[in-house]
Formats: sequence, C-alpha cells, structure tokens
Amino acid sequence: MARDHGSERPGKLPRSLYERELYRLQTELVKLQEWVRAEGVRLTVVFEGRDAAGKGSTIKRVAERLNPRVTRIVALPRPTERERTQWYFQRYTGHLPAAGEIVLFDRSWYNRAGVEKVMGFCTAAEHRRFLRQCPVFERMLVEDGILLRKYWFSVSDHVQEQRFQSRLADPTRRWKLSPMDLESLTRWEAYSRAKDEMFVHTDVPESPWYVVESDDKRRARLNMIAHLLSTVPYEAVPPPVLTLPQRPPGTGYRRPPRSLQTYVPDHAAGLHG
Repeated sequence: MARDHGSERPGKLPRSLYERELYRLQTELVKLQEWVRAEGVRLTVVFEGRDAAGKGSTIKRVAERLNPRVTRIVALPRPTERERTQWYFQRYTGHLPAAGEIVLFDRSWYNRAGVEKVMGFCTAAEHRRFLRQCPVFERMLVEDGILLRKYWFSVSDHVQEQRFQSRLADPTRRWKLSPMDLESLTRWEAYSRAKDEMFVHTDVPESPWYVVESDDKRRARLNMIAHLLSTVPYEAVPPPVLTLPQRPPGTGYRRPPRSLQTYVPDHAAGLHG
C-alpha cells in the first residue's frame, strides 16, 4: 500500500538544541507580532494535515509567547444546521484577521477537501465546487492584502499509529482521540488521494502549500516557524521606553487578618521528592 514515506529522515533532534533554537525563533515571532501590530498587517496561517501530525503542538509553540489580543487561534467545531445552509466559506470569513492581527487556523476551510470528502460529509458536487472556488477565494484574500501561509504537516503511517497508541495510554491526552480519528487509520489511502487532489487544485502561486515533515515533532516545529519568519518581510519595531516608577511612601494601610479570608490549601507542601 502507498504511504507518505519520504527518503531516509534524520534522527530526533536533541532537546537542548531544540529548546535553544525554539526560544530564539519565539523571540523572532514576538518581533513579527510587534511589526504586524505597528504596520496594521493581516496575517493568516493555515495548519492542515492528518490526525496526530503535530499541528496542534506546533500552533501552541507559535502562540506560546505572543499576545493573545494580537494572535488568535481558530479551531472551529462542527458546523451548525444554519451554517450548513450558508456559502461554505462564510463561517470562516468572520474569523479572518483585522489590521494588526494574526490568526492561526487549526484546521480550516480545507476540511471539505479532507475529512468531509473521505467520510462522506459532503456531496461530490459540493467537493468539486470547493476545489473550483477555493483558489478564487484565496486569491481574493491575497489581493485584498492578507498575508496567507498554508502548511501541510506530513506524518508517516507508522508514526501516526504510534501517536494514537500513546494518546490511548495517556489519560491527559485521550480526549484528543475520537472514533473518526481512529477510523482514519483504515482510510489512509483515501485520505492520501484526497490530499493529492486538493494539492492539484489549490497549490497555486498566489497561495502555495508548504509541506512540513513531522515524524519528528521538534524538527517540524522549528522548521515551520523558521520558514514562516523567512516569508514575511518584518522588521524590528523599537519598543517604548519604560521606566519602573518609585513606589510611593506608605499611608498606613494594613492588610486584613488572614482569618477573614479563605485561602487555597497548600497542596504543594505535602509533596515529596
């Protein structure tokens, strides 16, 4: 069976090297954010790929040190009955950035080309219409001045299965798995064909796809962030000069007795190394 295996891939990136470079890149992301805010830029980043490909963890690292008032993560639930009767792209347009904003789409309008196509949640006619309209829709965004970046996270079948097994065994991450996620294991080739067809129609000069090899999540995060930074012509914006003021002299205020307030119990005091 055909799989998403590429050529021989490098080993896992050492954590110390990863953390050092991640911090440097996140520092650059802060500079990018301040430039977006100062210049009134609108930046949209689309994250797509198979289940467990590493999209969510990468988005988390992108947004980790950024201002949530500037950078928003959009992860839409299933469409409502009303939304199902709208123009397909309508539910996404309201989440696009205004001036000075960055929007990170954790899955996007490309649901129609992937899960909806494979799982039969849309008709063949709706799928064909999407493939015709999507390049036009994205061309309109770009012509209006939105910076649009699209990343496809590519994971091999055996690594995806390992990650599913890991989530099943971890009570803090089991919520990430749904019956639909597990069914994707049995529909690997159907998803591959749907992705290939999607690329044929939507990998266009105005809004190209960028593929991120993500069997090693650390490499994937660094590679994606570094690439994003390289595609945006941002510049460092001088920060405002801030001076910590002197604390004024006291005027006799005294805190109320502890007995009058309800404190959280010191759970940490009972921990032992």
